[in-house]
This record gives sequence, C-alpha cells and structure tokens, in this order.
Amino acid sequence: MAGCVARRALAVGSRWWSRSLTGARRPRPLCVAGGAGAFPPEASTTTRRHLSSRNRPEGKVLETVGVFEVPKQNGKYETGQLFLHSVFGYRGVVLFPWQARLYDRDVASAAPEKAENPAGHGSKEVKGKTHTYYQVLIDARDCPHISQRSQTEAVTFLANHDDSRALYAIPGLDYVSHEDILPYTSTDQVPIQHELFERFLLYDQTKAPPFVARETLRAWQEKNHPWLELSDVHRETTENIRVTVIPFYMGMRWRYCIRLENLDSDVVQLRERHWRIFSLSGTLETVRGRGVVGREPVLSKEQPAFQYSSHVSLQASSGHMWGTFRFERPDGSHFDVRIPPFSLESNKDEKTPPSGLHW
Repeated sequence: MAGCVARRALAVGSRWWSRSLTGARRPRPLCVAGGAGAFPPEASTTTRRHLSSRNRPEGKVLETVGVFEVPKQNGKYETGQLFLHSVFGYRGVVLFPWQARLYDRDVASAAPEKAENPAGHGSKEVKGKTHTYYQVLIDARDCPHISQRSQTEAVTFLANHDDSRALYAIPGLDYVSHEDILPYTSTDQVPIQHELFERFLLYDQTKAPPFVARETLRAWQEKNHPWLELSDVHRETTENIRVTVIPFYMGMRWRYCIRLENLDSDVVQLRERHWRIFSLSGTLETVRGRGVVGREPVLSKEQPAFQYSSHVSLQASSGHMWGTFRFERPDGSHFDVRIPPFSLESNKDEKTPPSGLHW
C-alpha cells in the first residue's frame, strides 16, 4: 500500500542494516558492501534509512549493483529475474518457478482438533492453496555470510540409478517463496557469481529481464525434475515461531527442508528436536536429539530465521512425519513448537532415477 512504511531487518553474516519498505514506484539504488550482501540505502516519505559507521565493515564502501523494482503482487517472476532475498539477504537469480500446494495450519478452519493419529498431532483439517516458489542460484560472494543461517548445499540429488544411496549437492542452489523476492535490475552482463550462471543463462539486452534460459537449463530441469520438483509446503506457527516444511522424494529416501522463523522480538534458542516418523509398514519411530544438523541456532529480531535440510528413510514406500522443536528463552524457561505433519509419498511409478548428470 503506497505511503505505508514497514520496518524489517535484513542480514548477511554479522552485518545489519534496517530498511524501510514503501509502495513508492521510483527507482531505488541497490548497494553492496565489499561484495558481501546487497542492501538498499532507500528512503520513504516518512523514514530514511541510515547506515552507521559501527555497522559498516572497516575499509569497505557501498557500491551500487543495481536498481530495485516494485515487487509483484500478482503473477510470477520470469527466468533470469535478479533479486535480493528478503530474509537471508543474499543476491540471487530465478531459474524457473514451481507451483506448490501450501498447507498453512495458521489459517486452517476452526474445526475441533481430533485425537492424535499416525498422520499427525491433534490434526486440523487443512486445505491447500496454490503458491509459487522458485528454483534459484545464490551469488557465491554471499554464501560465506549466510552459511550460519541457511545451508548453501541443501539441495541434493541421486547420483545414479544403480545406487540410490549416493547423493550429491550443487552449492548455491535454493528454493525461494514468492514473497521472499525483492526484485532488482542490473546493467552487469554477469551480475551473479555462480559457476552455473553462464551455463544456464544467456544475456539478451532486448529481453526483460535480460537473461534468458539456455538449452542447458531446460535439459537440466527436465532430467532432474523428479528430485527438484516442489509440490507440497506445510506451515504452522506456535508462540510466534513459524515452522515451514518442504518434503522431496529421493528414490529410497526423502529430503525435507525446514525453515524456522521468529516472528517476535524476543530472543529464543533451539535446544532439542523430537520427531515421530510413521511408516505405512506399521512402524512408529521416535527420534530425540540436541539441536538440528549439529547446531542450536539463536533466533532474534536481528537474525530471525534459520534454514536447513535433512534426510529420512522408511521401511515402506510412504509414511508421515511430525513432531516438536524445544526452544529456550533468556530466563531459562522452555516451550515446544509444533512441526506441522507432512506426508512422505514415493510416487514410484512416476519418478525414475536419472542415469547420471554430466555438464
């Protein structure tokens, strides 16, 4: 809404700037300090953002890398769209969109909760709605500054048909929700530093955005579609901690990506995880442990989010997962945050492992 100002903090590593968001449609310069993280020194009609000397890396100056565009409220972004991630602050480029079904338990119908069952905890009826996500490349210059908040090698693939246990990852590949994209333009013909940028995209100044898909991108997308495809997204908020889960089928196992977001100003720290994994073979497994992927992240107003991926195997072709994360407050008290229940579906008839990937 034009004239309305919202405050948000964006981060790359330990560098923090506060920025104002406004509906104004004038071009706004996008700047970067020393090549790590992109942040706009913009002003609204009522609030101007200031960059203090204590936040500026010593000996670094801000350099303009592009101009912000108005975020799209309707429609989707095209291949080649440059953007700044609104939560993690990295620069990236859109490869292609995915149409997912978002199951948001925060907006579920207010039906009475049922008793616990193998599909989840105190299940509500949740209807999915179509939501756009994007496959993107992350600028390699920004990866070191977000590695403590978001895994940059979280998208994994099956290596070949003969060994479904062999996985590999492409660094700097991510999935981004439509609302996380802050679009910008650049006059640089190679504005994103990533080994796949020029293999996948071709500069064409007659197009908007001026980066179009090469045949190698189309072939890569088609060949790896079974492992890249994003179909379901599950979301739930407990005590201002929002948990988003995206599951992926990987042959004999599943990958799931989880994002934790602190929607409040109070500092909290993740201490424990508690999973319940139900297999259609009839088994119910309970997993408890400290933190996640070897970390116990702190979520604060300055660093509100943490994102990671992990894998799970079942004794059957399908199943369900759900559980809780235990968080600790500064006063030592604890509270549990629900992980929304999600299905693990194999769809074996539709997904055949690729014979191998070659560039």
